[in-house]
Amino acid sequence: QVQLVESGGGLVQAGGSLRLSCAASGRTFSMGWFRQAPGKEREFVAGITRSSSGTYYADSVKGRFTISRDNAKNTVYLQMNSLKPEDTAVYYCRAGATIMTITESDYWGQGTQVTVSS
Repeated sequence: QVQLVESGGGLVQAGGSLRLSCAASGRTFSMGWFRQAPGKEREFVAGITRSSSGTYYADSVKGRFTISRDNAKNTVYLQMNSLKPEDTAVYYCRAGATIMTITESDYWGQGTQVTVSS
């Protein structure tokens, strides 16, 4: 069983920065961040392979967000810069076999709210 605990969300003004953290217990997987805004489907934000050899980003966050992981701490991070109001959502940490697609075998954190004011 894998448990994921997120932290780091909050309220920030447009143009500001936040860093999300996700501490994982159990097996290691490819890790990633998804987000879900009110009335919208959950969408892929960023992902990183188990060895950190590959990182992947949604077009909407490329150049602004950076995903990284520290396998010694079993923790994945999402550094979010130049935040925009449209980045407002609940952000979920995900561990799974894939990077961008959601599967039934995925593990999810509880979610952390990110609110960007204009």
